[in-house]
Amino acid sequence: MKILAAMSGGVDSAVAAARAVEAGHDVVGVHLALSRMPGTLRTGSRGCCTIEDAMDARRVANLLGIPFYVWDFSERFAADVVDDFVAEYEAGRTPNPCLRCNEKIKFAALLDKAIALGFDAVATGHYATLVDGPGGRELHRASAWAKDQSYVLGVLTAEQLAHCYFPLGDTPSKELIRAEAEERGIQIARKPDSHDICFIPDGDTRGWLNEKLERAPGDIVDESGAVVGRHDGARGYTIGQRRGLAIGHPAPDGKPRYVLSIRPVSNQVVVGPKDRLAIGRIAGGRFSLTGDPGLDLAEPFDCEVQIRAHADPVPATARLARIDEARRTEQHRAEATHEIVADIDLEHAEPLLGVAPGQSAVLYIGSRVLGQFTIDRALPVDDGRTASA
Repeated sequence: MKILAAMSGGVDSAVAAARAVEAGHDVVGVHLALSRMPGTLRTGSRGCCTIEDAMDARRVANLLGIPFYVWDFSERFAADVVDDFVAEYEAGRTPNPCLRCNEKIKFAALLDKAIALGFDAVATGHYATLVDGPGGRELHRASAWAKDQSYVLGVLTAEQLAHCYFPLGDTPSKELIRAEAEERGIQIARKPDSHDICFIPDGDTRGWLNEKLERAPGDIVDESGAVVGRHDGARGYTIGQRRGLAIGHPAPDGKPRYVLSIRPVSNQVVVGPKDRLAIGRIAGGRFSLTGDPGLDLAEPFDCEVQIRAHADPVPATARLARIDEARRTEQHRAEATHEIVADIDLEHAEPLLGVAPGQSAVLYIGSRVLGQFTIDRALPVDDGRTASA
């Protein structure tokens, strides 16, 4: 195949490109410039997509003897990922920028350009597995559970999967990848992984948002609506947060308070006891399938749901329904293609804590990714079984 290898400057994408070359494919390397003003150096595992990363990617391409280019996607990245991140926090939601980058940049903008230029597939260093099933190509977990990245790929469609190439999916550990890189003479074999949001390399999300959004002080309230404290900006809080509330006095029962929800319209942060964080039901929109599901989605079906990249999946029963016009939100009206809502009853033995609107819920059947949706509502265990979605 003619393959475009997305090379971030890290060891995973370097080995993925090397394996594509070794398999006999016609490979071209490309590094995506996503920042308008990239720093010249990384600090350990902080950030990515810097000038240093581009230079590392170029050195690997030279070693492999493949053509190499840098494509400027900074404007698209700013609009589709960074601006979306700010808007979601401003709306009291918790976005996942890595998942959004895969959806809008790596497997939309990049893949579209690659296909237009005559490439058959885009290769990346993601740890996931592609399987040709009876209904077409399927996305499955990687063989190494600890490195599995299928969650952040849950937004991919069947059409996109048909042009994806994940050479690392069957590798049992990252250490084997590093050892292979050393054997191949790749100098970045021991380069640290990036663990932070790439456009917030110092890791201070609250401080970064304070520079982007105007401060808006408001009330901290309990579930009855009683004011128990003040905040200097609701966006600085996350669901499940305990520390830093600065309420100044204990709850009547003496137990710690936790952030239960954020109300952007009234600019309130709602706090309460820990047991109110235990979620029994989630629902949301922007549902998408990763391929032919092989089952009747008009009926409830059993699956597992995962709400974070490294969270354990939990058993669930899913129901999908069309959005009727009376229940459409403004967002749904603006996104005419997103006509499906997902309604999930969780069947976990242990409480599922810290679920926030804006998070992505990815559905699995066994190792296979079925699809994903954006969480709009999370209902506590004690009323999640009976409340109307």
